[in-house]
Amino acid sequence: MNKYVAEFIGTMILVFFGTGTAVVTSGLTAGIAGSFVGVMAIALAFGLTIVAGAYAIGHISGCHVNPAVSLGVFMAGRMDAKDFGGYVIAQIIGAFAGTGLLQFIVSSSNTLKGLGANGYGTASAVGLNMGGAFVVETFLTFVFVLVILGVTSSEKTSSIAGIVIGATLTMVHLIGIPLTGTSVNPARSLSPAVFLGGEALSQVWLFIVAPLVGAAIAAIVHRGWFSNDED
Repeated sequence: MNKYVAEFIGTMILVFFGTGTAVVTSGLTAGIAGSFVGVMAIALAFGLTIVAGAYAIGHISGCHVNPAVSLGVFMAGRMDAKDFGGYVIAQIIGAFAGTGLLQFIVSSSNTLKGLGANGYGTASAVGLNMGGAFVVETFLTFVFVLVILGVTSSEKTSSIAGIVIGATLTMVHLIGIPLTGTSVNPARSLSPAVFLGGEALSQVWLFIVAPLVGAAIAAIVHRGWFSNDED
């Protein structure tokens, strides 16, 4: 149960700080320079939250805080089906708790709006279509999960895993934010979409399916070519 509680808390914090930074910066930045600052701030918010979470709850649950990560770990043979199901449920509930807290803050403001939902087409900052968004989310999640499986596969690198994973999440957000808002995490995408409804909810399927596909491919590649004796 401690593992599931840790995943709940970790995902709640990730969603609140990550999407919350997206909400706050969207109201404070304008123009090219402002957009750059916004992208950097959001990317760092997600990355630094993972670093903090890794050292706060990593020793309890591994700090997956992401159903796609849990799927990759499960397919890599590092967790059983029971824990996989428990992790995903805890992560989804935690995501809704984080978005619920953010919704309360947004509703208490006269200027803040949105909840950091992902999107494509008119909901994408660059007008990326559905096919492009699917490829982006699949590839970014593939890279993210492949790094996680690699850096946590050996005791030699596990001590720096939190920093490496946080830096990688920052990296994928730097390119992903203008394209789709960057999901790579079905729980992070589902909760804002449900709260907002409308277009965000109609598009959320992509940000659930594509990250899971990317994570599955990463697990297959890792087990097939990159695993070692300690893995």
